[in-house]
Amino acid sequence: MPHGYIDKILRARVYDVAHETPLHEAPSLSARLGNRVLLKREDLQPVFSFKLRGAYNKMVNLSKEARAAGVIASSAGNHAQGVALSAQRLDIRATIVMPSTTPEIKVLAVKSFGAEVVLFGDTYDEAYERATALAEERQLVFIHPYEDPEVIAGQGTIGVELLRQHPDPIHAVFVPVGGGGLIAGIASYIKYVRPEVKVIGVEPADAPAMYRALQLGRRERLDHVGIFADGVAVRQAGAECFRICREAVDQMILVSTDEICAAIKDIFQDTRGIAEPAGALGVAGLKKYVQQHGTRGENLIAIESGANINFDRLRYVSERTRVGERREALLGVTIPERPGSFLEFCQTIGERAITEFAYRYADSHEAYVFAGLEINPAQNEREELIETLRAKGYGVVDLTDDEMAKTHIRYMVGGRAPHLASELLYRFEFPERPGALLNFLTKLGGRWNISLFHYRNQGGDFGRVLVGVEVPAAERPSFSDFLDNLRYVYEEETDNPAYRLFVAGRRS
Repeated sequence: MPHGYIDKILRARVYDVAHETPLHEAPSLSARLGNRVLLKREDLQPVFSFKLRGAYNKMVNLSKEARAAGVIASSAGNHAQGVALSAQRLDIRATIVMPSTTPEIKVLAVKSFGAEVVLFGDTYDEAYERATALAEERQLVFIHPYEDPEVIAGQGTIGVELLRQHPDPIHAVFVPVGGGGLIAGIASYIKYVRPEVKVIGVEPADAPAMYRALQLGRRERLDHVGIFADGVAVRQAGAECFRICREAVDQMILVSTDEICAAIKDIFQDTRGIAEPAGALGVAGLKKYVQQHGTRGENLIAIESGANINFDRLRYVSERTRVGERREALLGVTIPERPGSFLEFCQTIGERAITEFAYRYADSHEAYVFAGLEINPAQNEREELIETLRAKGYGVVDLTDDEMAKTHIRYMVGGRAPHLASELLYRFEFPERPGALLNFLTKLGGRWNISLFHYRNQGGDFGRVLVGVEVPAAERPSFSDFLDNLRYVYEEETDNPAYRLFVAGRRS
């Protein structure tokens, strides 16, 4: 175990600015899971995140000369606010480099603490490179969000509080993981004092930096990370954090976007607090662990690490929650195109609650229905419903786990164009800021005809677009080269079943 951190954690100075946060029981979640579930409420810190602990502990230990020089950090949110508030309390000049895509509410929050904000680049990586360059140019002290022993020790004070607040047996503690500073600090202390307690890290399935590192036995840089849980969207785990996690972390769990959204709802129902996606990772992982292991009658603790969520994102979270709870099935159903067939289909569904329903005539022989239906996950209702529909002769495609169907198709059912034999379909992500959509279309250019386009603002730092493009077979190699040079994240969806059913152009 990483015993060298115990003294650092016990000596960490965090309470000049941070609070000892409560350990709240989650009664509804506990009853549903058959375990006693508790939440460590780091969302109640002055900056609504645990990041304040590590930032302040690092900065309060700076020499007089370093304080006089000033500090700099790169962050799109929680770390930025932690550094800015710490600098204000310690009377240190602070500069924060934030991606130009950072929502204004976060920029204003940092400025309110008196820090200078520099907007640079579209991603955290670009902001980080700019911050390190400025640190050298201006001779500033760089405050790393996780790869620093003093920062790790500051986060470790959560473990001290947790064990003091809950002296009874604990089966497992579930910790959100990005770069790894939070879990490294917590695991260092818990495994030293109570080694029988499991420390389990939780990451988004589309940002598995620490999961992959522990699996491979070495750190590697991910080519791409998902941006929904932006607080943990890290391409590579910290070296020191990885070293500690190899010794002290029992397991890593990956969770989907839908599972994160469901966890946000669970936290709201029990606390009336709204966690950010990264802040709800612990609860999402806890639920998945119980489901996988059948754990019952145990004390389980999740770190609710933050609540800095943009209000506009709540619509997206709400829409995805039912699927995340496995309480909604999304189905694409082919029905005969004849009088009475639509009524017969509805009668087959029965009195089941409907969350989404779109009908589209296809031709004189068949029609397609996009249906969202409430189900009971404990009774395998989705599988039973699909079997019932197929037994009645309906063609059924299960779209419940189809990302494109959930993000785009459910909002655009009904648009089919004739004679588009060369249409290809792609999903893109691009930085969300004023003029971003125009810039995307400009880069896409006019060489190939755009045959389909769907964009829906989801309140995040990145926009998601579905694009259909007519590309003759002979031009596909050059089109592939063009896509690679666009420098946008993309994925082809031409063979996606939801696209084929509801919006694909008719082949001539």
